[in-house]
Parts: sequence; structure tokens; C-alpha cells
Amino acid sequence: MRIFVFEYITGGGMLDSPLPPSLSEEGDIMLKALISDLAEIDGVEVHTTRDARLSELELPVVCHMLHNLEDFPLAWQACMEAADAVWPVAPEFSNVLQHISEAVISQGKVLLNSPPRAVQTTSSKLATTNRLQAQGISVVPTYRFEDGVPDHNGSWVVKPDDGVGCQGIRICRDRDDLCQQFEALPKNSEYVIQPFVHGTPTSLNILACNGEALVLSVNHQRIAMTDYGFVLLGCVVNGHLKHRARFLKIGREVVAALPDLWGIIGVDIIDTKDGLRVLEVNPRITTSYVGLKESTGINPAALVLDLLEERAPLPRQILKASVVDVNLEYAGAA
Repeated sequence: MRIFVFEYITGGGMLDSPLPPSLSEEGDIMLKALISDLAEIDGVEVHTTRDARLSELELPVVCHMLHNLEDFPLAWQACMEAADAVWPVAPEFSNVLQHISEAVISQGKVLLNSPPRAVQTTSSKLATTNRLQAQGISVVPTYRFEDGVPDHNGSWVVKPDDGVGCQGIRICRDRDDLCQQFEALPKNSEYVIQPFVHGTPTSLNILACNGEALVLSVNHQRIAMTDYGFVLLGCVVNGHLKHRARFLKIGREVVAALPDLWGIIGVDIIDTKDGLRVLEVNPRITTSYVGLKESTGINPAALVLDLLEERAPLPRQILKASVVDVNLEYAGAA
């Protein structure tokens, strides 16, 4: 099988603008981990595109280097025509991941990711929380500012509805600060507001298929809070081994509520004194993917390819796991 791995940030999606350091670093380590995992699978040949401003990949991959915008459509089409399957790693903002997924399907290729309809829902924080809340799942309340600001004695968080990571997030001290901050936001942009919820930032890596979920890891997210927002410093993959049971339950509930999700996805959760609250769902691999194979001893990319064979139902849980630190600080990503 020939697989085209397309990581948007490092693979030419930003040829016409400066590469954002944090996103390009995160994209690069995910790309390298995914290519390494796929290269270990017998019969798999990997192709990718690469922004020439970045160093060449020293991995078993056919790499198409892109020097300018004119290079991109030619390389993209060549990779698509040669591929049996495509694995996109792309942000949800501006419908990027949805459009890529639609392009893959339109060309008759196997999409190794959630389908466009699942991406469309989960790309919107508001739509996601509304769907989960309707299914009785505890979430961080999410609102449109234009619909009115509910009563809340505390800080607020403002973020793009289709944002990725910590990008574009603002912390507001109170209701007055929230109103002032909102006035300064770019016009014609979709932002949502959430009450600041105190707790431990946690994420799940889940293998999803037909509404069933195998939770691969429960991760502690190392997030620093600045005066105005958040910075992701890294994550500890399977850093919550002593408290897995309740995370397994909510992970399965999320996938059951969003049954179109497929492949490896991420779920962000706040572990509060009152219980677990889902913050958002990422319909793609996330940074913590980098430590999955080392933590579980299982090749996660091989698990995704096995889904194509429609084999036995997913096992209920990963039986063995170790703690693996994924550090973003050393490269200046944070």
C-alpha cells in the first residue's frame, strides 16, 4: 500500500506565509512519528510533501520538497495519483482538514482519518459541546457572545470556534474584561466564550470506529497560563495510569455520541473536583501521538490500517502502558 501522509503546516500549507514556530514544531514531530510508524509496516510505502524552509527528513519516505507556491499543486497531484490511501494531519481552522478530507474522497482514495461530516462537527467547539451535552455528557459550557453572557463569578476564556491548540485564546478576568476583549476581536470571525474551569488539563488518544472506542492513552497536558492565554509545554502520555477507568468511560461516551469519528482522534478534558468535563474533540492525531508506540508497545498506525480490514471488534482497553514525556519546550515551541 502506498500512503500519502500530508501534514499541512510543514507540508506546504503555509508556503505563502511565515511558519508559526509552535505549530510547525508540533506538526513536525507528529509527521516524523507517523512516518516512522507506517514505515515499520510490511508492504507500506510512504510519500509526503515538505516545505523547503525546513530540514529534509532522514526517514524512509519519498519526500517532495516544495520551494514556492507553484510547486504545491504539482506535488500534491503527483502524491494523490500515486497513493492508495491518504493520511492528513491538518488543523481544523478555516475548514482546512474538512476540505482536504473531501479532496481525498473525491479522488477515490482511502481516507485514513475521520470523514468530512465528522470533521465538520468537531471543527466547531460550539457544535461539538452541543452534541455531547445533548447526549448527557458533561462538557465545559460553550456560548456565542452574541447570544448573551450567562452569569459566572470568575474568569472567562475567549477562543476561535475552529481554533487549534492554544492559538488565539484569550483569558478575561471578568465579565467587563470579556466585553472589552470581544470588541477588539477581528470582525467577521467566529469566536466562542467559555467560563474558566479549574482542574487538570487531560487528553485522550482514542481509536474510533463505528461508534466504538479503544482508549490508547490518558495524557497529562503540561499547559502554562500566561497573562493573556495558554502555552502548551508538552504532555505526559499515559500520565494518569492510576485513574484510567473513569477516563475510559467518558472516552467511549464521546465516540458513541459522535459515531462518524474514525481512526485515531484526540479528546481534551478538564479533570475538575466535580468530575470530568469534555473541552473539545480533535478528529485527527494530536501531539501526544508521538509517545503512543513507546508507551503502549503497539504500533498505532498499524491499528488504523487494521480497521480497513473490518476485523474483530475493538478490545475494551490497552492492558499495558508506561509513562512517556513529550516535551515541546526544548525546540522553542512553547
